[in-house]
Formats: sequence, structure tokens, C-alpha cells
Amino acid sequence: MSVKIFSLTNANVRIDGGSALGIVRSFDAPNVQYKMGEHNALGMIGTTEYFSGIEKMEGTIRWTSVYPEFYKKFSNPFEGIRLQVRGQLDQYQGGTRVAQQACVVYMTVIPKSAPLGSYQPKENVELETSYTCTYVRLEVAGEPIVEIDVEANIFSIGGSDMLAQYRSNLGI
Repeated sequence: MSVKIFSLTNANVRIDGGSALGIVRSFDAPNVQYKMGEHNALGMIGTTEYFSGIEKMEGTIRWTSVYPEFYKKFSNPFEGIRLQVRGQLDQYQGGTRVAQQACVVYMTVIPKSAPLGSYQPKENVELETSYTCTYVRLEVAGEPIVEIDVEANIFSIGGSDMLAQYRSNLGI
């Protein structure tokens, strides 16, 4: 039996429903990093860590030029922006492509910077916007992989709610 190989080599960014095809040079999605609380106590021979939350999620967008329609949105730190990064996840087995699936990252982001550019003779202007992320959801072929909404205390893996009991215990 041959191994399954997955390949995701390109994507399109959608900003508040509008396509940014050809506008975004590269997009760095946030890294979901778990905050771990250290625990040690009398009688334990070592120290361990347990989940205690999620670190802030941040990323960057590199633009190919100044695009006023999108630049206005990414200059306002008081309004969340809905983003989608949509790609095609190809699956190969035995040297043959056996599946093509949508791979989509949904996000709500807040811009942290409004760069005015780096100008060089005969070169495209370089612009990089940093953002913080309050909501992220990864789906493959319409199936949820991970979903985090830090404002609503939602943390779901594979459709399984990791914080249902937590919210109940807090009365929310």
C-alpha cells in the first residue's frame, strides 16, 4: 500500500468577501500556541505543565503594492476584518492525484500596523501589515479541524467542544 501525500502550494486571500487575487504577495497565518501552566507539588518527582489557555494569535500580510480599497480597511485598528485564505489541498497516492479538497482558514483580524512602504528605485514598494487574530477556523473539505474564538471562549478540535464544561462551570 502506498503512502498518501498531501500538497498545498497556492492560495487566494479574501478580505471581507472580496478577492485579493494578485494583491497579496504572501500571507502568514497565526500560529496557535497553547499557554501551559507549570505544576509541581510535594511528593512529585518532577514538574509538569497543563493547558491553561491560548497565547495571542498574530500574523502578517505582505502586499504587492498600495491598494486603497484594502489599505483603508487595514489602517483601522477599531474594526475587525474577516479574512479567508482558500487553497486546494491535492492528495496523491501511487504517483496519481486521487483527491482535490478545499482547505480554508477563516479569520477575524485586527490590524496592528499601517505601513507606508519601503521605496527603492525600479523596485516594487514593499508593504507588510501585522495583525492580531481573535477568531480562526481551519476546514478541510468542509470538515472542521480547529476553531478558536477567544472572545466567545470557543475552542473546538474536529468539531468536539473542548470548553463546554469550562463555560458551564463559569456560568457562561
